[in-house]
Amino acid sequence: MRRGDPFVPRNLPAAPPVSGLSRAAPVAMAAGPWGWGLVALALLLALLLAGARRLRRRYAAAGARAALRGRAGGVRALLVTAHPDDEAMFFAPTVLGLGKAGARPAVLCCSPGNYYHQGEIRKKELEQSCFLLGIPASDVTVIDHRDLPDNPAVEWDTRLLAAFVLKHIEANSINLVVTFDAGGVSGHANHISLYTALRYLHSERKLPEGPQKPLPAQTKMVACTKPSFHENVHQETPEAI
Repeated sequence: MRRGDPFVPRNLPAAPPVSGLSRAAPVAMAAGPWGWGLVALALLLALLLAGARRLRRRYAAAGARAALRGRAGGVRALLVTAHPDDEAMFFAPTVLGLGKAGARPAVLCCSPGNYYHQGEIRKKELEQSCFLLGIPASDVTVIDHRDLPDNPAVEWDTRLLAAFVLKHIEANSINLVVTFDAGGVSGHANHISLYTALRYLHSERKLPEGPQKPLPAQTKMVACTKPSFHENVHQETPEAI
């Protein structure tokens, strides 16, 4: 060996082959594409199954809504409020739900809300609010009577108020009445008076008979126990009386 030549060992035994390496590597490479394909197929099947379940739920919900519209098609509902803005502040989800179900809601507001001497402005605002809720101005009525003042400390006369409401029910073939609960939701004396008057009409059996279908014979009264901000009327918490 000459100077400068690299050291080259001679007659060294060959390194033994790693057991199974030469066979395993091709197998892994061959199985790789198939493995990814199976993973992709499993993901695709999972997505298809999830989509099918979602479609079944959607069709079931659509069928339920159609059935509800069929039952509510003959409902003539009356929302009895005390002041302009009650319809939006306390009853908007109920009114929207009734409209979606196929009912025809109307509003009877028992005062123009003149506590701050803005009754005329508030009556116009009431019509605009009802329009947004799907109620035309022709189905909005405001009572302006000196014995029904907008005042949180005044309880309205039960018989006088009941007479106004009953006259409106009979004149418009109402078969569903919605109003406040016994606490007036907010505790306002005028709100509570509405519940008392409607309760009186119900207890005296002075409510007229409604259509045989889809509702029972007697007009229903529903008192909303608290406001809810869900669009579905069935998510309200009404107390049937």
